Amino acid sequence: MRAVMDLIGRKLERFPMLSSFAKFVVPTSARQLIRTLHRAFVFHLAMKKFLASVEHELPFDRDVISDLVFGWGNEAWSADSEYLISCLEHARQCRGPILECGSGLSTLLIGAVVQKTGNILCSLEHQKIWGNRLAKQLKRYRMTSVHLHVRPLKDYADFAWYQAPEVVTANKYALVVCDGPPSATRGGRYGLIPVMKTLLAPGCVILLDDAGRTHEQLIANRWAVELCSHYETVNAANPYIRFELARKAA
Repeated sequence: MRAVMDLIGRKLERFPMLSSFAKFVVPTSARQLIRTLHRAFVFHLAMKKFLASVEHELPFDRDVISDLVFGWGNEAWSADSEYLISCLEHARQCRGPILECGSGLSTLLIGAVVQKTGNILCSLEHQKIWGNRLAKQLKRYRMTSVHLHVRPLKDYADFAWYQAPEVVTANKYALVVCDGPPSATRGGRYGLIPVMKTLLAPGCVILLDDAGRTHEQLIANRWAVELCSHYETVNAANPYIRFELARKAA
C-alpha cells in the first residue's frame, strides 16, 4: 500500500498538469492522505539508510538528510540540512553529554548517533504536541540514550526559557545544539547562557541555528561578552553560529 501511495505521490510531483487534474477529481482528504503516506514512506526509507550510515560510521549523506527533513513533514521549522549535518558530525566526535534546546528531527538523528557512541542527549521541549510525537519515534527506534524533557517555558528575570530539571543540571555539557525556543519567545534563545553557563564544560561547542536573523546575531554578541569567547558564522547560504569555549590550561 505504501509503495502504491509513494508512486502516486511521485507522479503528482513530477507532472504538474496531472497534479492540477487530480485536484478536480480526487477529494481533498484523499490527496492529504496520499501526501501523508508519501512522506511516511520517504522517511522510512531515508531513516533505514541513515541508521546504516551511523552503524557503519559512514559520512552523513546530504540527500538522505534532505529526504528525512521532507519525510518529517515540518520543513518550515526543521533545521537546515547543513546545520543538521554539522550537529551530527559534532555529536559523533563528542565525548561528553549533549544538550539540545528545542526538540525535533534533530533529536531523533542525534539520538541515533549517541546510541552508537554510548553518549547521552538531554533534549528540552516546551510544546506537548511535539514532545509526544517525538517520544513515539524515540520508542519506535529504541533510542534509550535520549532523555526528553517536556515542560512549559519558565519566566526568568528579563527572558523566558526552558525549565531545566535536576537530571539536566547534573551534567557538564560538551556540546549544545540550540534551535529553540521560538524567536517569538521573550528573549528568544538568549536564556541558554544565563541559565546553563555553569554547566558548560571547558571546550564546549555551541551550535546556534538561524544566524541569518538579526535577533540571533544580537544574542550571539551578548553570549560572546558573557562567555568571554569568540564565535564564527558558518555556511553563507543558511548560516549558523559556532562557539567554542576556552579549554582549561594544561
